[in-house]
Amino acid sequence: MSTIPGRQPRFQIADELVYLDGNSLGALPTGVADRLQEVVRREWGEGLIRSWNDAHWMELSRRVAARIAPLIGVGPGDVHLGDSTSVSLFKTTVAAARLRPGRQVLVVEPSTFPTDGYVIAGVADLMGLELRWCDPADPLAAVDDDVALLSLTHVDFRTGAMFDMATITAAAQARGALVQWDLCHSTGAVPVDLTGVGADLAVGCTYKYLNGGPGSPAFLWVAPEHQAAARQPITGWMGHAAPFAMARDYAPVDGIGRFASGTPPVLALSALEAALEAFEGISLDALRDRSLELTDLFIALVDERLPGVFEIATPRDHQRRGSQVSLRHDHAYGVVQALIARNVIGDFRDPDIARFGFAPLYNTPDHVRTAVERLEAVMANEEYADPAYSSRNAVT
Repeated sequence: MSTIPGRQPRFQIADELVYLDGNSLGALPTGVADRLQEVVRREWGEGLIRSWNDAHWMELSRRVAARIAPLIGVGPGDVHLGDSTSVSLFKTTVAAARLRPGRQVLVVEPSTFPTDGYVIAGVADLMGLELRWCDPADPLAAVDDDVALLSLTHVDFRTGAMFDMATITAAAQARGALVQWDLCHSTGAVPVDLTGVGADLAVGCTYKYLNGGPGSPAFLWVAPEHQAAARQPITGWMGHAAPFAMARDYAPVDGIGRFASGTPPVLALSALEAALEAFEGISLDALRDRSLELTDLFIALVDERLPGVFEIATPRDHQRRGSQVSLRHDHAYGVVQALIARNVIGDFRDPDIARFGFAPLYNTPDHVRTAVERLEAVMANEEYADPAYSSRNAVT
């Protein structure tokens, strides 16, 4: 058994609710609401513009980024935080292409999260490069001497399947390509060691397993050996070496700070900083142990109690599994909606995936048992066929 504490008092979740959607939006950590009240009422309301200095708002992005760094295995001064995931991907992908000027191809897997494909296709169009789709079962087969960047999502958002980061990174780099990892479905639930595997670039969001709140800012990382030469495309004033000198010409600050662009989102960063306190004193190994304990139990109970009803799309091998379990069923949307009506919250992904995310900070084995019991009832009573579920919500 792992040594992760229960969800209380660290998280605000109704006792009757089984929340298995932390891989889409993390639960509210206790302390965040009070911190936001303090920022709004005292720092903004009373301090006004003085708080950029008095409350150290200008250092907030770097301070919070340093808290994320150990969760992805990098140095505290090598993470930039403050843009959306899409903007972060645009910055890092352009920078990667510029670092390999003699190469004309960007490689992406077709099952990646849509933002990754859209953004990288946009970069290819903007820079006159080729977008090449790879086989997710063998992404390295698409990497040849003309590839500038291989960009992969570490954990597949639909199935929870996880790539072998170390092996793929080393093999692609041996062919001269840079390697970028999307960590949105990894960080906070799966141990990541970007430095150890020798990765080149990475991006990740903070509203899933890091519990930063809806729309909380994303992070990006560029390996220290690339930072001096890396040129990102949105050269805003916050990436300038001396922003308040108001110089006409751009001169980037040293290090990862050159990936900053605009004014940092103080309210969102303050909420995230408070949320990250939930990770204090908890090791990544303990998080992973709890994650595997929960996903193993869920898979075992579905096998035992619902044999043949679902196809389990998630790998059973621990080395290939993230922190979710995805079940395929023709009526997956109705299954998810019927479970929500029974206070078990998961989500649906097109075309036939009922997806359940297990957040190791607050989910427990009891939640797993309750979820499967209610899933049994949904299937036995064919509640998924309710006509109310014939049309889909805007957010599924």
